[in-house]
Amino acid sequence: MNTRANRWLIGPNPSNELDASAPVPTRRGERHGAIAPQLGIPVPDAIDRLPRRGAAWPATIWWLGVHGGAGESTLAALTAGTRPCEHAWPIPTTAGTTHRVVLVARTNYAGLLTAQHAATEWAANTLGDAIQLAGLALIADAPGRRPKQLRHLEHIIAGGVPRVWNLPWVNAWRLGPPDTTASLPKEFRELFTDLALTPTSARTHN
Repeated sequence: MNTRANRWLIGPNPSNELDASAPVPTRRGERHGAIAPQLGIPVPDAIDRLPRRGAAWPATIWWLGVHGGAGESTLAALTAGTRPCEHAWPIPTTAGTTHRVVLVARTNYAGLLTAQHAATEWAANTLGDAIQLAGLALIADAPGRRPKQLRHLEHIIAGGVPRVWNLPWVNAWRLGPPDTTASLPKEFRELFTDLALTPTSARTHN
């Protein structure tokens, strides 16, 4: 298989320079990747797939943390009407229903690789009409600029999802739960605006 042509595959040496086929970086939240599953995408091995769980409850967005500590519960706490997926695809229990999902991952190598597996699982059309993927939220795993190797992986993975939002490290959230009444960093506000979500802080201040 030609890995240069397949946006869902990462080469064996992530320190290489960016391929010409890698997506061009764009400003936050712009659409720049695949918007629907495509033919010919290989299904990940069973060990690399996320579990599935029946979900009967309504939600404007389901936050799917692709690994432990990704931040799905934090994002759900910060937005009204959304739910965390508990690290499993939220499969609707009502026929004809589609759940809108945002993948959530940290920006270390393990987090990015797991996000790629989840994006590939969606892209291979294993979920049918049950899931509408809105994009991928990447939450910084540490303060400061990320190494080039990790930025390289982000560029490749970005080509396989509809949108990517890069969210900053918030040190206060390391020490305790987020203050849902406090003003949010602009990157979080932009994410919620793009998804037409109401931050819980906005509801508190009204």
